[in-house]
Amino acid sequence: MDNNTEGEAIEFHGDEEIIEVIDLNDTEPCPEDLADDLQDVGFEDAEADDDEGWETEDEMEAEAQQDDSELTFSKHTGSVFCVSLDPATNSLAVTGGQDDKAYVWRVSDGEVLLECTGHKDSVSCAMFSHDSSLVASGDMSGLIKVWRVESKEEIWSFEVGDLEWLEWHPCAPVLLAGTDDGSVWMWKIPSGHSKTLQSPGCQATCGKVLPDGKRAVVGYEDGSVRVWDLKHGSAVHVIKGQDGYLGALTCLACNKDGSLVLTGSMGGCSKLINTATGKVVGVFSREEGKAKGPKNEGESNSVESVGFCNILPLVAVAYLDGTLSIYDLSAQVQRHRCQHEAGIVHLRWEESSSVVSTSSLDGVLRLWDARSGNLLSEYHGHTEEIFDFTINREASLAVTASADNRAKVFCLQRPDR
Repeated sequence: MDNNTEGEAIEFHGDEEIIEVIDLNDTEPCPEDLADDLQDVGFEDAEADDDEGWETEDEMEAEAQQDDSELTFSKHTGSVFCVSLDPATNSLAVTGGQDDKAYVWRVSDGEVLLECTGHKDSVSCAMFSHDSSLVASGDMSGLIKVWRVESKEEIWSFEVGDLEWLEWHPCAPVLLAGTDDGSVWMWKIPSGHSKTLQSPGCQATCGKVLPDGKRAVVGYEDGSVRVWDLKHGSAVHVIKGQDGYLGALTCLACNKDGSLVLTGSMGGCSKLINTATGKVVGVFSREEGKAKGPKNEGESNSVESVGFCNILPLVAVAYLDGTLSIYDLSAQVQRHRCQHEAGIVHLRWEESSSVVSTSSLDGVLRLWDARSGNLLSEYHGHTEEIFDFTINREASLAVTASADNRAKVFCLQRPDR
């Protein structure tokens, strides 16, 4: 080292000869030097000047996960399959989920009023009785329980075969259920007195008590539809064969007075049935409801949900391929096709308007104007598909149930309000 020129250093590697001569007066700044220099920088001013070009991690996450909801109910530890509002006040919701539980909670603040436990499988059905005094919860294994909301006590339970659907009578404490073996059960609650509607030997896939309270319409896996007299337990009309479907029924809905029933099937066809005569009075074909594109006979495009508009002669049919078709009942022609990017799971008409809402596999709730076919608004917040949703009477809020283990409350805002 004594032979080095001033300002130079020799770098050694083990026993090797000199590898490199480094000018110590001309070295790159070390981290300590940079730290000293940065002390003189006005970070507050620089941050203010450059703020528009940067996003914090929280801001980026908020942008990626937009949430338009007013309240999130997060008590469930699995997917939330169903939701219903109490018909008396619309202030309470009941949700059922994959965690084998149902919860009754207040829509305004999410407070749990009743936890429905004791189920053996996912709770796929949960709903209030006509006067909101009772709530029924049913799991996929067929265990059904009824709870008194005010006292928070279980007052009745019964076990059937695998449960397909559950439905309260519109004006009496009577509960109906359809099962995998095709039976339709009817119980008086809480006495438990029961009656069974005869099975055709296949799954009872969907059912609805008509507004008169005297009849029920049930759809089956074999493509048949039956209109039942509840008092006598007999089938008034059987729609099958050419008038029925080739595939299983997936959904059905009735108009306000119960004179018409709209049904949907796995094959993508929807039929309108007169409940007084049992005659098919309208057919809305799969091809009319399909989005434009190459025809693919192997493509499944089932009807996932149907519904009637209360104020106009319109019906809506939602397809798995993401098409929402609005049909004119008088002319039986398609008026509008509203396309979604993902398959539609459920639709609901507002009670006193021409607005129809849809939930889809992309986790978005959408509102459509059936008069024009225009999209009115979208509501984001779920990270998985929305399995079910409901809207209050005033159409001011919606409550959703999703595979992301959450139920959410959305305040519905539209330009016409």
